[in-house]
Amino acid sequence: MRVSRQQVLENKRTIMEAAGRLFRARGFETVTVTDVMKSAGLTHGGFYSYFKSKDDLIAQTLAELQGGTEPLTADLATLGEQYLTLEHRDNFACGCPVAALASETIHQPGGARAEMTAGLKRQIDRLSQVAPGSDQAHRRRAAIGSWAAMVGALILARMSDDRELSEEVLSQTREWLAAQDRKGRNPCGGSS
Repeated sequence: MRVSRQQVLENKRTIMEAAGRLFRARGFETVTVTDVMKSAGLTHGGFYSYFKSKDDLIAQTLAELQGGTEPLTADLATLGEQYLTLEHRDNFACGCPVAALASETIHQPGGARAEMTAGLKRQIDRLSQVAPGSDQAHRRRAAIGSWAAMVGALILARMSDDRELSEEVLSQTREWLAAQDRKGRNPCGGSS
């Protein structure tokens, strides 16, 4: 029985959504193709109709997970408030792919690293649009520093087995981001 082109696209999206959840929750190495296909509700045998290999699946899933290209409307402090939450910390499977998979991507073939790099570039460009600063160079620096602080804080908060410390890392980083944002937007508050 032939599957329509639309059904092929829907199946592929379903596979990548399942892979994205599983990879973020458990990492690349512990998730098998069988795990992904079972989670997607499809048979293992059909996998190679959609992807060349598990490495191809990883690369395409990372591209999909980091696909945001729409302009941001919130400032960096607001984005930090939205990103650095207890819910985000606790929800690996649906959370930020960078915080969940960056350290694992270092050990992946070129396709996965290329997709993470492309996503990083897009995110820096997006954040630069809303970052404070007197010129593009200052806004880019604020965007890079803020994104690094957000991702780093989420990783540290997830890593800690001390809940109080974990919550402190998130809250203090939110406060630091808000202070940086205020300082960068205040024309009399020093350099931006």
